[in-house]
Amino acid sequence: MALPMTISWTSPVGRLRAVALAEGVSFLVLLGIAMPLRHLAGQPLAVHIAGPIHGILFIAVCFVLSRTAGELGWSRRQVITVVAAALLPFGPFVIDRRLARLDTGPGDAMSSRGARS
Repeated sequence: MALPMTISWTSPVGRLRAVALAEGVSFLVLLGIAMPLRHLAGQPLAVHIAGPIHGILFIAVCFVLSRTAGELGWSRRQVITVVAAALLPFGPFVIDRRLARLDTGPGDAMSSRGARS
């Protein structure tokens, strides 16, 4: 089965994937660009911009994950796996492959109920 390359905002898992990937990019920008600029070049402005953006996106991941898990009846283990991925650099990109398998679209969203991550 081919994994969906596009992300749909119409399915709960699609929304989670989109927000998680945006959060993952913001985390890498914060760690790979903003923090080195601050500590190596004495330019704190990048952290003042990227930090709050990343924080808002992390909160959005938690909110969307909560809604997705409730809507699809995910187990505690599935929720913890996604949260752990959000805490690690590159984690959202790794977990996206698993989430893509569950992203069956709006009509089949309930088919992911009980699916193991």
